[in-house]
Amino acid sequence: MASRMSTESVDPRLEAGIALFNQGEYYRCHDVLEAAWMEANTLEKPFYQGILQIAVGLYHLGNLNWQGASILLGEGVNRLRPFEPAYAGVDVARLVDCGWAWLTMLHQTGPDRVAEVAAAVPLAQGEPAAGDEPDAVVAIAGVDSPLPALYLYRSSP
Repeated sequence: MASRMSTESVDPRLEAGIALFNQGEYYRCHDVLEAAWMEANTLEKPFYQGILQIAVGLYHLGNLNWQGASILLGEGVNRLRPFEPAYAGVDVARLVDCGWAWLTMLHQTGPDRVAEVAAAVPLAQGEPAAGDEPDAVVAIAGVDSPLPALYLYRSSP
């Protein structure tokens, strides 16, 4: 289990990376968090790397790269698991569940239907309004499947 990081000691680039992720700017999020990852201490490296891998996985999904999206979403989820439920003010458990749901959908649909999953990405971006369901719905082969919002939530204090 990863030790908890005080939110006061968080690298300010994490905030910038979170904002970019939440705006759907996945490659720019990667660039910002990669710099933080490279300078982070050994224990924090997997935290930053996990978020940036999920971001790049979503970037690959947007480019219809099924294999790249699958690999990076899976690696990001697995890197973040030791930081659950929360770390550095990030609701890691929710991000892990989100990444896993999108990865599962990719695997259920397969490479030939990556465009159908990718079409749900813009629908899932951003924080849901209060009271709204935080899901995007992807319709594949006539079946509606909910996917979680692509949003980095803050953890509860």
